[in-house]
Amino acid sequence: MELDFERCYRAVDSRDQRFDGWFYTGVTSTGIYCRPSCPAMTPKRRNVRFFASAAAAQGAGLRACRRCRPDAAPGSPQWDVRADVVGRAMRLIADGVVDRDGVPGLAARLGYTERHLHRMLRAELGAGPLALARAQRAQTARTLIETTGLGLAEVAFAAGFGSVRQFNDTVREVYGTVPSQLRTARGGRPAPGGAGTITLRLAYRPPLHATALLDYLAARVLPGVEDVVDGTYRRGLRLPHGPAEIALTPVAGYVAATLRLADLRDLAPAVARCRRLFDLDADPEAVDQTLAADPALAGIVAAEPGVRLPRAVDGFELALRAIIGQQISLRAATTTLTRLLHHPRTPSPPPAPCPPPTDRPGSGDQEVCVTESASRRPKPLDHRGEPGAHGGHGAHGGHGAHGGHGARGGHGARGARGEGGGVGGAWGVVRGFPGAEEVLGLPDAAFGMPVARRETIRTLARAVAAGEVDLEPGGDRTETVRRLTALPGIGPWTAGYLAMRALGDPDVLLPTDLAVRRGAAALGLPHTPTTLDAYADRWRPWRSYAAIRLWRAA
Repeated sequence: MELDFERCYRAVDSRDQRFDGWFYTGVTSTGIYCRPSCPAMTPKRRNVRFFASAAAAQGAGLRACRRCRPDAAPGSPQWDVRADVVGRAMRLIADGVVDRDGVPGLAARLGYTERHLHRMLRAELGAGPLALARAQRAQTARTLIETTGLGLAEVAFAAGFGSVRQFNDTVREVYGTVPSQLRTARGGRPAPGGAGTITLRLAYRPPLHATALLDYLAARVLPGVEDVVDGTYRRGLRLPHGPAEIALTPVAGYVAATLRLADLRDLAPAVARCRRLFDLDADPEAVDQTLAADPALAGIVAAEPGVRLPRAVDGFELALRAIIGQQISLRAATTTLTRLLHHPRTPSPPPAPCPPPTDRPGSGDQEVCVTESASRRPKPLDHRGEPGAHGGHGAHGGHGAHGGHGARGGHGARGARGEGGGVGGAWGVVRGFPGAEEVLGLPDAAFGMPVARRETIRTLARAVAAGEVDLEPGGDRTETVRRLTALPGIGPWTAGYLAMRALGDPDVLLPTDLAVRRGAAALGLPHTPTTLDAYADRWRPWRSYAAIRLWRAA
């Protein structure tokens, strides 16, 4: 990846936080590398080198700056935007695939040889997959050292290192000190919350419209899996080595995250899922600049800067929500999902030991409009997948459908709990959504839906379990959409919605979506599917973010 020296140097000289994570500044005279916004004195030009990744800077023999902590910067937004092999590889590395399956496993997921993959990553990022995974491992180790009371040998293996010696050498090379000194520098006090509980700050590029983000998630809460109370989003996760619970609270400058992990080897994938869910690696100024260039959107962008695209922690879960929500009311969808969630499950296999060093296609795929007796106003039902999904992602109709929120309403405990109550604030009351194998083991009685829809779910579950459909961020977006639409009961709308939220495609509009079309009409935009689709070309490559804003304007 080419880095323009003058542009990078100007960003460093102005300490522009927007470029944190885009590139790293190496200072040859001091032997350190920094984030562009580092508050230290701007180095002389002759002493500066720029790197596309922290791993490349480490490979050049530089250590991380102790002042600006470049390893804690938000990730580059291009890895969310790009759908090519390098972008997919970076998303999989962030999710810990190299630590679990090695470089051969990563290459197999991407469909390339190890050698070719190494060559592509070196050309783009200046470092191969092992070096990139090693940089992430070092950051994971630092987090565990500073926030837990684990012994350093336990930290080494939990972070993914093959030996204590490798751990010591890596920490010394990356941070310029021994592991015990990192703990001493932070006071050596583990975070409260008990064994397996980790607290950390998740950085993001400002602005972040936290109200829009929490409103969106709160309106779609599934009791027993997630909850939004007093500005904190909490949910259960299924991670590679066991279950986990997370609590995320947006505050000024960062998102406060508390993670409770059954296995600390899952720290890196847990953090990756949290960042993905809250879209923390996005570049909101770039998004807003493009959308605000359209006079029809300029006002709402100025009023609500930094609206994010809420993503998914589990693509299969999102797919089930989308399918179950087709053509039924919000209350019915929540009831069906809750029944499925609480039906006795087939026990999950134990975590792996620590490794050594129809509906026919398109049928039911549209949003329908059902008039509630309590209101004269018709409330669109979301088939984009979530029991809370609207009544529309729209600003008023959806979020307020069942005592939820309006677009700018609060997200307190009562509104966030949704139908049937919700999850309290204590740990241990939320759990991850069942996986594809567990869903396949459920009897017919667990579904409570038409036979065609139940079979659509089972067909999808079989495809996911067999690896034929990849709903995770490292999946090939075009191929996944093609395979989804080939399944009975899944049409272009559902596939597009999953591409947007599960695969993280930033450029999906969903022009046939009723709430999107209502939002367009409310803003005076063309609102038939054909005319809206043509008009939205000016919003590329951020049409997914435009859709979120149209939902809020509906």
